[in-house]
Amino acid sequence: MPSGRRFVAVLWAALATSLTMAQSSDSLTAKSDKSVYFELTKVPPKAAARENPLALDPSAVAAGTKLFELHCAECHGANADGGKKGPSLRAGEVQEATAGTLFWLLTNGVVRKGMPVWSRLPEPQRWQLVSYIKSLGASPKPPNP
Repeated sequence: MPSGRRFVAVLWAALATSLTMAQSSDSLTAKSDKSVYFELTKVPPKAAARENPLALDPSAVAAGTKLFELHCAECHGANADGGKKGPSLRAGEVQEATAGTLFWLLTNGVVRKGMPVWSRLPEPQRWQLVSYIKSLGASPKPPNP
């Protein structure tokens, strides 16, 4: 093969490799860009529809606060604004989720993303955590520049 043709062949091979790598990178970025709150959408409808039996119990939030400090603050931050390991629980996605959705996620965890299974906590304590999380309210969104 003459050197000019060899150069063109090498150039095409390099371009094809670059394009393949760019597409792979875009694919990985798209996967990693998926919201950390995506798991909220995967809760079975029957579980999501469950009502918090402690929703009207004023002591449930206080008890949930203590449980949060003990079990959750390490990952989600002391104020539930998010931490090194866990996302903000004040985010609109969490605050708009049903109590049943939050209860289901607490019970089953999201192990592949580092969220442990909390089924060992008695059910009333998990509902107390839900009461606390729902009491936080959503963080205000930063203004667009």
